[in-house]
Amino acid sequence: MDTRTPPALFVSHGSPMLAIEDSATGRFLDRLGGLLPRPRAVVVASAHFIHERPTVTATPAPDTIHDFGGFPPSLYQIQYPAAGAPGLAADVAQRLAAAGFDARTDGHHGLDHGVWVPLRRMYPQADLPVVALSVNPAQTAKWHYRLGRALAPLREEGVLVVGSGGFSHNLRALDWQHADAPAFPWVEAFTHALRERLLTGDMEGALDWRALPEAQRNHPTPEHLYPLYVALGAGGEGARGRLLHRDVELGGLALDAFAFDSDSVNQTDNPRSQGGSSPN
Repeated sequence: MDTRTPPALFVSHGSPMLAIEDSATGRFLDRLGGLLPRPRAVVVASAHFIHERPTVTATPAPDTIHDFGGFPPSLYQIQYPAAGAPGLAADVAQRLAAAGFDARTDGHHGLDHGVWVPLRRMYPQADLPVVALSVNPAQTAKWHYRLGRALAPLREEGVLVVGSGGFSHNLRALDWQHADAPAFPWVEAFTHALRERLLTGDMEGALDWRALPEAQRNHPTPEHLYPLYVALGAGGEGARGRLLHRDVELGGLALDAFAFDSDSVNQTDNPRSQGGSSPN
């Protein structure tokens, strides 16, 4: 049994086609699961699971939800038959309640594509129990950071906490005709500023994301950014980021991935699509 403590992770899940296409981010995720300590279960805060109250899936055998449209039929045939973990879900809800959140469990909800798309690349055997945690775009980055902080002790118990969203996410501004289009200047401005704050442990600067350059243009709505703050909080006291992967698709879809824990140190390299720093 692997007794190492997994870091908390933030991954950008991009398009649902990430599940089946050969891409730099897909290949990164293919490697990532094997580089991490083997968890006993996974908790994923997903940009596509939205509730006013923090909600945790407690479904014993969750369905694979195909919550998207206009993609090839093969994508809708994919199943990710991971087991749920009702006991872990109850534990998560209890920890959130103890931290002052009005949390609840949901015994019927399945796994949306923000959960199963990255996990299908990381753990293709679907042999780890999975619990999803909702986000609330009407709340703040600090609120989601507090959610993560309540879950940080789970990492010592072998639970992998993941935030699944997007480092930038403005679908209306993407260059849909050119998958390899270079990053737009407004994407570079925002992602560089936020990346630097995460890597240097500038917590207040990272939480005040709306003050960063071009913030509104990169995230017209914040649901894809808030899983980042759940992961940051789950990294624990004094956590800073390690940049594991960095890529951009369609000019405006930044696909950064980070590990967070209190042992992280600032990385001087700039991981690109071919790899990055080790998550351990």
